[in-house]
Amino acid sequence: MIFKTLMSTFKKRIKVSMIIFYGFILAIQVVYASVAVFPLHNVNLMYYPAKMFAVILLSLPFFVERFVTNSDHQEFRLPTAGEAATISFEELRDNSSEIKSMMQVMARVKENVSVDNIKTVLEDIPRHSAIRYINHGSLTEDYFKKAEASLVDEHLYLVVSNTGSPASEIISTFTQKQYNHISLSFDRDLDTIISYNGGNNVYPPGMNAEVVEYFHQKEDASVLVYSLPVTVKQKQFILDEIIEINQEGSAYNMVGLVAKHSYKPNIMFCSQFVYKMLEMADLTFFDKKPGEVRPTDFIELDYYKKLKFEYEIRF
Repeated sequence: MIFKTLMSTFKKRIKVSMIIFYGFILAIQVVYASVAVFPLHNVNLMYYPAKMFAVILLSLPFFVERFVTNSDHQEFRLPTAGEAATISFEELRDNSSEIKSMMQVMARVKENVSVDNIKTVLEDIPRHSAIRYINHGSLTEDYFKKAEASLVDEHLYLVVSNTGSPASEIISTFTQKQYNHISLSFDRDLDTIISYNGGNNVYPPGMNAEVVEYFHQKEDASVLVYSLPVTVKQKQFILDEIIEINQEGSAYNMVGLVAKHSYKPNIMFCSQFVYKMLEMADLTFFDKKPGEVRPTDFIELDYYKKLKFEYEIRF
């Protein structure tokens, strides 16, 4: 499929995107077969469903090809021998540059989508739920006291982080972004950081308080802190909403990372949560559906310069 794409008449951008995606699918196929299929042989009833899913993965590149072909309104065919032989030196130079860039991307994909990262994420899936609340009351009275004390500071703080967690590394392969997690804080010193996360194997996945040390999961991890001017009333409103979610329950929207859908209101992922809180308090500064918001959107789509950069933390 990669060779076929190289020889196709698609635009350069589409070619590169498809080749990267095919390479990623290949990595997923190999890792999934070795981690989730073969170890279950003659051991677990999940062997046959896992094997069936592996077969479905094999056909995925063909669906991708068909989708792109239909979207681009053209037939996806191999060129004739004459067309293939007529390649200019300029095209060779351009292709060489593309291949070099593609190899660099594939190296990053190989590093991010490692066997250890995928195994960690797969082992963590049973802790999650896409249809019911599993996190109830994880925020303590001490947290709410600190949040109440910070209401005098008429700012909310958006904390964008590059944590290096297995889930974050895999997500970065899809988003091609360095920063893939965002949190809210009621104070500048980040004593009241809160977001939707996996619970760090301490709390159930859902809305949880966070600490700065949580973000240090690789050598080059970093955190960017931005402030957003708000009124005390708006800040109190968001705090009240968080209190309500804490009482009702929550869950991390892992399915929503792909399907962009939440089965229940309090099942969200990090950027979905932050955007929804800002939206309900009339504080949004760009227009997007909550389920489609990425962590970096808060910085990249800040056309009106609502955010002020405060500081960076490097570990």
